[in-house]
Amino acid sequence: MTEQALRLDEAELRGLLDGRWARVREHIRDTVRGDLFAPVHGLSVEDHRARTLAQLKALAKTDLPAYGFPESVGGSDDVGASVVGFEMLVADLSLMVKTGVQWGLFGGAIRALGTDRHHAEYLPGVMSVELPGCFAMTETGHGSDVQHLRTRAVYDPAAEEFVVHTPDESARKDYIGNAARDGRMAVVFAQLEVDGEEQGVHALMVPIRDGEGRPAPGVRIEDCGPKAGLNGVDNGRLWFDRVRVPRTNLLNRYGDVAPDGTYSSPIESKNRRFFTMLGTLIRGRISVAGGAGSAAKAALAIALRYSDTRRQFTRPGVDGEPEQEVRVLDYLAQQRKLLPALARTYALHFAQEELVTRLHELSRSAEGDDHAQRELESRAAGLKAVATWHATATIQTCREACGGAGYLSENRIPQLKADSDIFTTFEGDNTVLLQQLTKGLLTNFQDSFGDLDQLGLARFMAGKVFETVIERTAALPLIDRLIDAAPGRGEEASLYNRGWQLELLEDREKHVVEGLAGRLRRARKDGSDAFEVFNRAQDHVLAAGRAHMDRVVLEAFVAGIDRCGDKATAKLLNRLCDLYVLSVVEEDRAWFLEHERLSTARAKAVTQAVNDLCRGLRPYAVRLADGFGLRDEWLAAPIALGSEHARQGDPQPRRG
Repeated sequence: MTEQALRLDEAELRGLLDGRWARVREHIRDTVRGDLFAPVHGLSVEDHRARTLAQLKALAKTDLPAYGFPESVGGSDDVGASVVGFEMLVADLSLMVKTGVQWGLFGGAIRALGTDRHHAEYLPGVMSVELPGCFAMTETGHGSDVQHLRTRAVYDPAAEEFVVHTPDESARKDYIGNAARDGRMAVVFAQLEVDGEEQGVHALMVPIRDGEGRPAPGVRIEDCGPKAGLNGVDNGRLWFDRVRVPRTNLLNRYGDVAPDGTYSSPIESKNRRFFTMLGTLIRGRISVAGGAGSAAKAALAIALRYSDTRRQFTRPGVDGEPEQEVRVLDYLAQQRKLLPALARTYALHFAQEELVTRLHELSRSAEGDDHAQRELESRAAGLKAVATWHATATIQTCREACGGAGYLSENRIPQLKADSDIFTTFEGDNTVLLQQLTKGLLTNFQDSFGDLDQLGLARFMAGKVFETVIERTAALPLIDRLIDAAPGRGEEASLYNRGWQLELLEDREKHVVEGLAGRLRRARKDGSDAFEVFNRAQDHVLAAGRAHMDRVVLEAFVAGIDRCGDKATAKLLNRLCDLYVLSVVEEDRAWFLEHERLSTARAKAVTQAVNDLCRGLRPYAVRLADGFGLRDEWLAAPIALGSEHARQGDPQPRRG
């Protein structure tokens, strides 16, 4: 592969990456400008919180808050646009998270779990930020295990009120965004008790402050204090001491209580009702995956620009030419750090676009589709996990790739690192999410709503027949055609044959998932209880989830390239896709060798191919990173904006 063999049409690339919601991305590029939104560092916690609130109120005057809400309350009912708008707010991740709390979590819960009456009463104020609010789900004792939250809401029919109470310290609401400073109302998730019978977790609107900002009667508020990052977000803790709220404050789309205390729900099963309610809140998880992707893109743009400029150590002169210092990105070791990460960032970008499209289309579907909803939930769990882990690893790699300059606050990477680190934890712990995904794979999305309880697991392990069903996620005819044309797994297949690559990752997924199923059932025959069996297999469970997501992400990348209208640009992206998939294979080559999917010689050839692809893509690396369209003022790093050129006496930054 030579530099002359490839060409990049930057306008075509930008259009492809901006995708279906290009207008939203361009709107954010035009809106998030100037001093108010410029990245800053070194602010006190209070100053940062005040600045973030001012930014949020400024965005409230734009189209952004309307995207995710119904037309009946002044919204534009464009859920996909709301997710894309969120992920573009990379200039300050505190602002990104603050918008997610206000419009995604707080407002999104009212929209998803409330009825028209709640929408009309609350959502206009949510959009305008006249009603700043909180999403009070997580408790100190129960973070990921939402079904066992301990906050209680007991119905009092004589007063037609719910009594919301925190029974002990483990039940306090913890890490709640907007709680410490700005929130006035909270969507509180609590165990609902009616006439002595528990109906499971439901959500209620509970005031936490009055109009003067004082805690409401019976509400205790505590500031979580300074965090490693995101200090523009006022996380706090909440306790409720028998706080009374009207019966009508119950968000009653999936469960209602009549004045006399009669409970009713369109979903009879408590378990199914719980997972259906949680499933409607999936937008937040998908948004976090996109936001993590934006942080990785920003770090890569900074690191690649700097590496393309920074010089270190000399290359001997040839044919009488003087020796000269080498640009750091010309070293294979630097390429190896940054270019596979760039390739995976592209792959995850297309996977995110596919997921957002599915969310958007499902939100507009007139009839509910349980299978599609469960598939969306599982896919969102997996993508959130792999995207946030990728962001954490990539930003650290970029910091190291920039040396000491990458450690300076002014060069943005430390803030990106600090702010994005928590993305692996909130909206679902990644390890828990990958287990949720794999349980869905085991049951083929049929036996559970978002999770597999111990009874369901025991029934699964009692079954006799299991075969992995590969469900295509994108461009079904194209993927099938490529696999059908693949030459098989033999030594004669080219490493660059896309069908061979797809088949290789598909085969690994099927083998790992089917092996896990067999392992669980064999263990069950030994008399172990369902929990212990699954617990002993957690390493296998996580490996299955990762294998599935590697295949899904590759399919999305292939489908994205197929939409590219410029053949030369598509050819370049195909090389980037090769780098993604072969670096994935290289990372897990022990598995491929152990299971005889690769010979020793073939495994060595994969490593050589990754080296060759890194060298071939090096001339295009900066422009590929710039293709995501992050404004220079959002990057705000002197090392990415010409300071190194100026230091070297070169006034013009070099691209490509």
